[in-house]
Formats: sequence, structure tokens, C-alpha cells
Amino acid sequence: MTAPAVTAPAVSTQVEAASAVRTQGLTKRFRSGQVAVDGIDLEVPRGAVYGFLGPNGSGKTTTIRMLLGLVRPTSGQAWLLGSADPTQVLTRVGALVEGPGFHPYLSGRANLARLDAADATADPRTAERRAADALERVGLTAAKDKHYRQYSLGMKQRLGLAAALLRPRDLLVLDEPTNGLDPQGTREVRLLIRELSKAGTTVLVSSHLLGEIEQVCSHIGIMSKGRLLLQGPRDVIDARGVTQVVVTVPAGHVATAAGVLRVLGLEVSVEDVSLTADLGTLDPARIPAALVHASVDVVGFEVRRPSLEQVFVELTGEGFDVAR
Repeated sequence: MTAPAVTAPAVSTQVEAASAVRTQGLTKRFRSGQVAVDGIDLEVPRGAVYGFLGPNGSGKTTTIRMLLGLVRPTSGQAWLLGSADPTQVLTRVGALVEGPGFHPYLSGRANLARLDAADATADPRTAERRAADALERVGLTAAKDKHYRQYSLGMKQRLGLAAALLRPRDLLVLDEPTNGLDPQGTREVRLLIRELSKAGTTVLVSSHLLGEIEQVCSHIGIMSKGRLLLQGPRDVIDARGVTQVVVTVPAGHVATAAGVLRVLGLEVSVEDVSLTADLGTLDPARIPAALVHASVDVVGFEVRRPSLEQVFVELTGEGFDVAR
């Protein structure tokens, strides 16, 4: 009778300790009957950069708000850094959710000072240094004394990131962190995320832009209509897509080349002098060798690996934003 009571918590603790974020059946149903988040089981390993991917309205922000204790779930459970009570670990969590909110008539530096003073665990003797370091990391040192109401949208977003970085964090949760940023600002945020990850911070970054996710994330979760359709390491997600091979040959060699590819077991589509086929399990290195053996001149040879966009479309049948 006592064995299950002892064993079960030990297993649960081990799983949670390996995860910076974990949810089980997390659900949010509004009074209107709309199900914004439908029983999702997130698993964000410690040290990962987890790309929380999905179009606007897919439930990403509602999920994040539940994780941080800003919205009460209808059902299910969430753990942050091993704790089922987010208030116990929020000093170790930095967050930027739905855009920052600051006092408009205070400067950027003064806004950060007010936030830092509200943290009972922060050492007031080093407050000025922390604010200066955070502003420098996001490129706002030159605008530190400018009133927040005079900030552009991109500058406001940068200040929100600075607020999340006032203290060293074990977990950083970023909801659309590049919103309003120009291309240079977007690149700087990507670099910052990489630096934080190398230093051991787990980063959960929510976005509807595939480009930024593809460049920084080690793990991916794909949301659509409130459901978590797929999650896992990048290589596992990428492997779900279809790898294609594209061969370009002289006009007089097209028929022979198509015959060679069919002998290798590939279904070939021909457009002008280009031949395209789904690679399947075939080793792509066999194709040029077989073509040369058949006296086919190979002008071009390309292996097209699946993109996140292809995986998303395959799962949902929906399009997606792929660029800023």
C-alpha cells in the first residue's frame, strides 16, 4: 500500500527537475465557450531555446499568461522550474508578455529603477549598475534619460527586454520579442537569446515569424487553434518534412536522367531541364554517381531539406508568416 505513494512523487520530481517548463492537460475555456488552449502538454528542457510557434490567435499568449500566473487555467497543471506555484520562482523568471507597460513620463532608466525597487530580493546597493547593464545589453544606453512616451515602438520593446534582464534569470519567457524592431534590432535580439542560452538560461520564445525561430531555437512547439500539434528537438521536427532532390541537366539528357531516377525508385516531375523528386530514404549521394554512370551531364544538383514552414503546412494546412 505504501510503495506507490513513495515511488510516484520521486518520478514526478525527476521529470520536473529536467524541465524548465512543463504542463499537463493545460486548458483555458472562456465564459463565451471559446477554448483558447485545449489540453496541452508542454515540455521545455532546461537550457533549451524553445520556439513556441503558431499564427496569431493560436493560444500562445494565453498559455504564457497561465504559466506566469496571470490567468487561471480552467483545468490542468503547470510547473515552472519544478514548482507548481509560479509565485515561488518568479524572481528567477524574466518575462516580456504582450508588449511592455511603463510610466510614460518617466525615463527609461527611471522606469527600470522603479521595477528594481519593487523586487524585495534585489540588493539596492547595486540597483544603478543593474539598470545600466540591462540598458546596455538592449542598446538603449543613449536613450536612458529620454521619456518613455517619446520612445518608438521598437525602443519600448527593447526596454521591456531590459526589464526582463535586470536580474540573472534561470528562465526567460518572451512573447513576440521582435515586435516593432527593425532588421538590425531583430538580429540583436537573436544574438542576445544565443548569449543567454550559452550562459545557461532557458528561453521560451513565442512568435508567429518563422524566420526568427529557425535561426535560434533548439526545440520547437507548434500550436494551432489552441492545440499543441507537435513538439520536440529541431532535428526531430525537421525530419517530419519531405526532403527533395532537384537535378538540372542539358536539354538532350532530360529523358535519360528521368529514367535513371526512376530506376533508383524515385517518382520524378520534370519542368524544362530540371527534375524534382521526393528523396525518401534514398542516400542522395547515389544520384550523381548513377547519372554520371549513365553518361548524363549534371549541371546542377540540390538537396532541399524540409523547412519549418513545410512542416507547419503539412500539419495544419495553413499558411504562415516567414519574414518580417
